[in-house]
Amino acid sequence: MHIPVESHHLPNGLHVVLSEDHTAPIVAVNLWYHVGSANERLERTGFAHLFEHMLFQGSANVEANEHFELVQRAGGTLNGSTWLDRTNYYETMPSHQVALALWLEADRMGRMLPALTQQKLDTQRDVVKNERRWSVDNQPYGTWWERLPALTFPETHPFHHSLIGSMAHLSDASLEDVADFFRTYYTPDNAVLTVAGDFDRAEVMRLIAEYFGPIPRGAGRPPLRDMAVPSIFENTRREVVPDAVALPRVFVACRTPVFGTDGYYAASLAAAVLGLRTGCRLEQSLVRRQRVASQASAFTYDLAKGSDLLVVDATAHPGVTPEQLEAAVMAELDLIAEQGVTEDEVTRARALIETSFVTSMQSAAERADQLSRFATYFGDATLVNTQVARYAGTTAAAVSAIARERLGPHNRVVLLYVPVDAPPAEQADALAEAVA
Repeated sequence: MHIPVESHHLPNGLHVVLSEDHTAPIVAVNLWYHVGSANERLERTGFAHLFEHMLFQGSANVEANEHFELVQRAGGTLNGSTWLDRTNYYETMPSHQVALALWLEADRMGRMLPALTQQKLDTQRDVVKNERRWSVDNQPYGTWWERLPALTFPETHPFHHSLIGSMAHLSDASLEDVADFFRTYYTPDNAVLTVAGDFDRAEVMRLIAEYFGPIPRGAGRPPLRDMAVPSIFENTRREVVPDAVALPRVFVACRTPVFGTDGYYAASLAAAVLGLRTGCRLEQSLVRRQRVASQASAFTYDLAKGSDLLVVDATAHPGVTPEQLEAAVMAELDLIAEQGVTEDEVTRARALIETSFVTSMQSAAERADQLSRFATYFGDATLVNTQVARYAGTTAAAVSAIARERLGPHNRVVLLYVPVDAPPAEQADALAEAVA
């Protein structure tokens, strides 16, 4: 499979990526800004995610929520998302509506500030607070995705703090804080615009130059704090969280090479051997044979800076204690670290990853997102065409080596959720005995 890729840079620094595919009358417009929670000031966490909400509240020529209405009336879909080091916005439209999607994105990139009001900020701040209550504070195990980065990255690291932010910081955000964040990061020279699907190249480039060309460059962005961390933790660290949950659940994170490196592909295959689909080791051993887990999986965060993480996630089967669950997960990690993987396991993992990737590339929206990803992280969207070969060139020996180097007891963080019906002190003592 070869994806056509064409890249351009406007004079204002906007990186434009085009990928034509006339199979279906669909076009995807995808805009990545190279800003996420890692770019936030420590006293203003949650800004990147708050800003994702704010950008749907109108611009100079678009009323609040009209962006949604215009796209949906045209037969399209849209959304946005925030991550540690990027924020993206996207529309999937009938081909003849590509101009609308491009104009909407350009209007909010270039003319959002005139529409910014205190009322809009107050409304969206409350929306984000409610999202935090629903998805984190009041959700069983909901705090895992802020506790785990806090355990795996030091306090001064840009990936340490919560992506969704704290209630106090959200409350303290002023209108000028929001405007300053926009002026700093929502600039054409900090963005990648990808158009994929059924479109006329000359017409789309004309529209992009007309809509985005007049938007000025930014005045410069502050550098990220130091992203470097040691390659391993050098021990096993743990946190036990008594919570209002029915079953114990354990997360084990190991530091692994960053996305795009040779070591990343080996770690990605190791994660697939451990925890991808029903034929993986964790499913076969913990769920089916031992019946200590009701679900078990493994995945990588795919971080392109500092260090990536390989994470094992397992929830106990009813009747299984926290220490039994943790011991079983550790045994599987010990096994892969000590004995490595087989050629058959790597062949299966490669096939699953390749099938998933190739299938996703048949979607204009997924293709646009991946092209924006490689252009944002590496400045080269054509790297999308190397992914299948990178996995194919990663041997079982390389996967075994990364498992030995990164998945042993010298490089683990354990986050264990336990039901609150057992006293925390007794739980901690039992766990200490189990691991000793």
